[in-house]
Amino acid sequence: MLGGQGTWPDAGGACTGYLLRTDGFTLWIDLGTGTMANLQRHIGLLDVDAVVISHRHPDHLLDLFPYFYARLFHPEHPMGLPLYCPPGLVDGVTALLSDQGGAMVEKVFDVRAVEPGESFGVGPFRVRTAPMRHPVPTLGMRVEAGGVALAYSADTGPTDELVGLARDADLLLSEATWLEVPGGAEPLHLTAGQAGEHAARAGAAELVLTHVRWMNTDRDGGLERASTAFGKPAALAEEGTRVTL
Repeated sequence: MLGGQGTWPDAGGACTGYLLRTDGFTLWIDLGTGTMANLQRHIGLLDVDAVVISHRHPDHLLDLFPYFYARLFHPEHPMGLPLYCPPGLVDGVTALLSDQGGAMVEKVFDVRAVEPGESFGVGPFRVRTAPMRHPVPTLGMRVEAGGVALAYSADTGPTDELVGLARDADLLLSEATWLEVPGGAEPLHLTAGQAGEHAARAGAAELVLTHVRWMNTDRDGGLERASTAFGKPAALAEEGTRVTL
């Protein structure tokens, strides 16, 4: 767990980002603020084999900028790192670099657009996506390898699509932005209780809450509500936590 906070990080924390590793292959999912610094506590900057970004909101991709420069200016000039993301995401990113931003990004990354609902293979992983309930195209994911399945909600409101992705998964990594839905808010995020309900409906073996602490969410209260709805203890995606499946 490189980071598990939503929108902005607390002191010493990081926004959403995760490393999945198996058979010597490393997949970095979401590059939120602070995750690149935490990445280097575990592996070298060039030890990433592929990157997946769930959607274009800044707390899921901002560290793509320093990571781009780290690879661009590295003495070994590593090029062509596979980058999977919803269509159009990189276009917005390159506009912040320079007039030649697009050409430079294409030197560093092999950009592969993924429509929500499409599947793809990357190294030993098979990734199935589904559209999440969020204002921009968002990839919910089910990542499988060696008979093990991890489901990831990215950002979403309540949706049966997430239950389908998490069906009998070994772990559901679910956003839990809210303790209660703010008055008048659109259902574009989950409460901790709703995360637990989705995990229970899916029959997931384990539940880890992420994208929490937005507007000082009560973490202990959220864990209690998620665990009650799930029917067994849930956990938090704390920076540095390792989960073996």
